[in-house]
Amino acid sequence: MLRITIEQNEKAMAIKLEGRIAGPWAAELSRVWERTAPSLAARKLSIDLRDATYSDVDGTRILRTIYHQTGAELVSGTPWTQYLAEEVARDGADQFPEEA
Repeated sequence: MLRITIEQNEKAMAIKLEGRIAGPWAAELSRVWERTAPSLAARKLSIDLRDATYSDVDGTRILRTIYHQTGAELVSGTPWTQYLAEEVARDGADQFPEEA
């Protein structure tokens, strides 16, 4: 299960993720982002990963897309969420090497 909470004001938007960013929940995060992105405008975005417990490849890919579209601040609180934040912030080009 994944709980997605969005808080916003005139200057900022925060997305808090609690639980597993995987399978159908990763797809739900993608749908939520598609509906939310247009309202971001020039506001700063933060993604709170402190209560995330797991992310599969799709979840990490969606987080990476949001991060690279917005330059969001990634908030972590444990070694695992710090690792996830580092994976999300990576370029990603080295994960899919060009075929020879």
